[in-house]
Amino acid sequence: MPDVAVELKGQDRSWHAKIRDLNWIIIGLITVIATYGFAVLFSVAGGHLDPWADRQIMRFVIGTVIMIAIAIVNLRYWMAIAYPLYFVTLLLLVAVEIAGEIGMGAQRWLDIGPIRLQPSEIMKIALVLVLARYYHGLTTSDAARVKSLFIPLALIFVPVALVMKQPDLGTAMLLTATGAAVMFLAGVRMWIFLSAIGSAVACVPIAWRFLRDYQKDRILTFLDPERDPLGSGYHIMQSKIALGSGGTFGKGFMLGTQAQLNFLPEKQTDFIFTMLSEELGLVGALALLLLYVALIGYSMLAALSIKSHFGRLLASGIIFTFFLYVFINMAMVMGLVPVVGVPLPLISYGGSAMLTLLVGFGLVLSAVLHRNTIIPRGGPFA
Repeated sequence: MPDVAVELKGQDRSWHAKIRDLNWIIIGLITVIATYGFAVLFSVAGGHLDPWADRQIMRFVIGTVIMIAIAIVNLRYWMAIAYPLYFVTLLLLVAVEIAGEIGMGAQRWLDIGPIRLQPSEIMKIALVLVLARYYHGLTTSDAARVKSLFIPLALIFVPVALVMKQPDLGTAMLLTATGAAVMFLAGVRMWIFLSAIGSAVACVPIAWRFLRDYQKDRILTFLDPERDPLGSGYHIMQSKIALGSGGTFGKGFMLGTQAQLNFLPEKQTDFIFTMLSEELGLVGALALLLLYVALIGYSMLAALSIKSHFGRLLASGIIFTFFLYVFINMAMVMGLVPVVGVPLPLISYGGSAMLTLLVGFGLVLSAVLHRNTIIPRGGPFA
């Protein structure tokens, strides 16, 4: 009875009461990290807002409004659109294969009038939603059974196959890892994951034959960065030089020689952490890392208070996706994993990744705001 009473109270809240009750600590941490990013982009442009910082600020403002709008919508409605959103996004991925726009050797975008859409970014959210929806209908013991694996594996690997074909190895890895994380949180046994990892390792020689030449180059360069210092190894060699030259306190804001003299490529996007570390040193890099830890840790604690299985899985899956972005980007620029083109969340320049993350956190905020909502196993309105 107390849960039902609390739920009804929550349903009756007006939109302005919901805005008041939002978890403003999460929004505040997101804003502080994004502001850090604006300052770095200002430095990348040699002390100018144009061409990166001003556009990124505008995208963040629009994305924040969208995030808050998503947050105040009841969790039941997000559960109701999980399957339709997933299948529409899947169709968009197929459309990319048929009529997608080609750029920088990849076919990842759809040109829809004034909008240039990257469906694989939408799939990062749609996949977490649909898996959370599927596992909400199962008990923990049902989720642990082998026969319950077929549907979620199909939900994961169909879009992964389409994304691999674009080709976009980084996004395909993110989708696979995110899907595996949601399955683990739902109760799938550890031995199944260990068996899958063992099988994947055994299949490496076969998979190698299907990789594109540039993908093979990235892996060989990861194993030996000095094999082609002026070609495929150039990015990671310059990245390591910049990281090491920053020292403890850095060379100073807007004084990074590797970045400001254009030795460091992709300094405003994938390699922005290197630029930040060169100018602000280990202290500046650790400050950013602490902000990420605070956001991920606090959001995960808030997710634990959510009563519905769907809400907990949704929030945890999105927070884990955010963690993967941070981990892969930082490991990539340090040479700990192959370069796979994953941006540093809320810091790297780019509209699609930022909008995807803010939409994702909108769903986390919605789950936390409606944490007392009880959803039957039969569906959102059963």
